[in-house]
Amino acid sequence: MKPALKKALDPYIRLAPFFGIGLGVVAILMAVILLWQRSAQLEMSGSILKVRTLALDDRSAAAILDFRVANPSNYTVVVRRADVALVDQSGNTLEGAAISEIDARGLFQYFPALGQKYNDSLVVRSKIGPHQTLDRMLAVRFEVSEKQLRARQRLRIHVEDLNGPSVDLVENPR
Repeated sequence: MKPALKKALDPYIRLAPFFGIGLGVVAILMAVILLWQRSAQLEMSGSILKVRTLALDDRSAAAILDFRVANPSNYTVVVRRADVALVDQSGNTLEGAAISEIDARGLFQYFPALGQKYNDSLVVRSKIGPHQTLDRMLAVRFEVSEKQLRARQRLRIHVEDLNGPSVDLVENPR
């Protein structure tokens, strides 16, 4: 290298190790911040465990869905709403009407063929704590026959938090 060029670059060459150390420190700080914020996002996950059906009359049926919902974040989820939709054989989506917890208990009491009521219903303002997993139930009425309900493609539960985040729990395709 020419002496004049070496003399001109000498201050920069001396700073190179400090520049490298500075970049390393910034990279480590960014990694720590990203890891620290990893569970700060409010999110939910879960799955539908069991679906039971009951004919209410010739043109309507009830679906009782047992499901598991998890909150892996560091914040409490407060349920704003929980909706259930049915995707029938032809691909049409039908929204269900929620059955209250008291009426759901009555269904299990008067129709022993449904079996045991395993879980409490997920209701508005239910809380799912940080890093908590809950088993819950939803009872829903659909304006279709039980035969059509049983022949469905799938059911979908949409749970929405008070602050906006939501999760869709979808029954495995039949």
